Amino acid sequence: MTVTLRPATVDDLTAVGALHQRSRVAAYSAFLPAEALADPTPEAMGAYWTERWTWERDEHRMTVVERDGRLVGFSYLGPDDEGDPATGLLNAIHLDPAERGRGTGRRLMVDALDAMRTRGWSRAVLWVLRDNAHARRFYERGGWTPTGVERDDHVGSALTPQLRYARRL
Repeated sequence: MTVTLRPATVDDLTAVGALHQRSRVAAYSAFLPAEALADPTPEAMGAYWTERWTWERDEHRMTVVERDGRLVGFSYLGPDDEGDPATGLLNAIHLDPAERGRGTGRRLMVDALDAMRTRGWSRAVLWVLRDNAHARRFYERGGWTPTGVERDDHVGSALTPQLRYARRL
């Protein structure tokens, strides 16, 4: 089996959207209602990523991971959402549900942290859903710690509490 990380292209974004939706449903269904996860559709999520990439591709970096030529995960990073020039924001790591436990997420995280260091950032931050215990354990094993900052944001129609995590680079 061949696993490859590479920069995303515009041709990947529809597949990224579909994967993002599958990942959300698998990861969040234990604590969010089904109706919150039904929207957006995989097609709408692909359109979202296509639009977002149009505006952010110069400042952000998306990496996709393929297993035997099939897209199975992605990461997305960019500047800090609070404007700290020394800090990068890990916006997302999402995996196809079948990739959980195979080391793919860890590879994406290591790659993202290396990219942040290359950009000159000395600190990394991210937001994680408070109730996503699996993701919180994943990040904590990777050296991330909660900062104590919280916010509420929507996943579909559900207002979800989120925690800010940080780590030195």
